[in-house]
Amino acid sequence: MALISIDRERGLLTAEFQGLDKLWTLKSRLESPLTRVRGATHDPGIAREPKGIRVGGTHFPGVITAGHFRHNGERLFWDVKNPGKAVVIELADAESYDRLIIEVDDPRATVALIEQSIARG
Repeated sequence: MALISIDRERGLLTAEFQGLDKLWTLKSRLESPLTRVRGATHDPGIAREPKGIRVGGTHFPGVITAGHFRHNGERLFWDVKNPGKAVVIELADAESYDRLIIEVDDPRATVALIEQSIARG
């Protein structure tokens, strides 16, 4: 699971990975400028979609998908054990990932936080 935060002063969205997720994802945090965040959605069904080729991380079908994947030319970052809590964050012109698919504690609140932050510009 990850904690998503917004630093309006620095204009950054940060995903901080908790516990063993740091090990599974091979990352402790990701940061993206808010200017590159296009939007976010709560999407429990995304876990049923093809993951693509695992570049680095962990994948045990039905248990955990975590790390860097490539699918149809897209660079994806996954950190999901419970698909019901999956949030998809779309990035534009990002240097590292096109989409972040991340499990959060409260998907609706996370989506609202992100949407509110990018609306303020």
